[in-house]
Amino acid sequence: MAIGKQPEVSDDLGGEDEGGQSIFAEINITPLTDVFLVMVVIFMVSALAVQVERNQEKKVEQQQKQQEEEQKRSGIKITLPSGQTQEIDPTKSSLVLEIPISGDVILGGKPIPDASLDALFRAQFTRDRNTQVVLKADKGVQHGRVVNLMERAKVVGLTRLAIGTAAGGK
Repeated sequence: MAIGKQPEVSDDLGGEDEGGQSIFAEINITPLTDVFLVMVVIFMVSALAVQVERNQEKKVEQQQKQQEEEQKRSGIKITLPSGQTQEIDPTKSSLVLEIPISGDVILGGKPIPDASLDALFRAQFTRDRNTQVVLKADKGVQHGRVVNLMERAKVVGLTRLAIGTAAGGK
């Protein structure tokens, strides 16, 4: 706040002070404006960050719903073992095989006979060498059956293998 003498306007050109001094005050609002503008920018950036985070959460929820719907359509219930989860790279092509306790291996809701799995692995390898093979085996499936599928994929050249688990395990 600036305090000083207010210039007096005099009728005569001599400009003598007659003792009628007055004080004037003026408020400098430039720093206040600067602070408000910085706060507006901070709020805009933080609102954008919250929006991006919410969009990512929605995308994950939609993927989970799609997986649940796909599982309902296939009519096969697979109880995955629980374990520490690590997300696979969604940008790379994946071959998700569901292995029930008994019966054929399921790919995209369709049963695949055991004899045609090697041809399926070869075809996928020719399309993309970096294909991720995700094996979602039921808890009750014998260990040897899962290992057999893993070895058959490796023989063809598909070396990116993952075991599907349910979240929340230790």
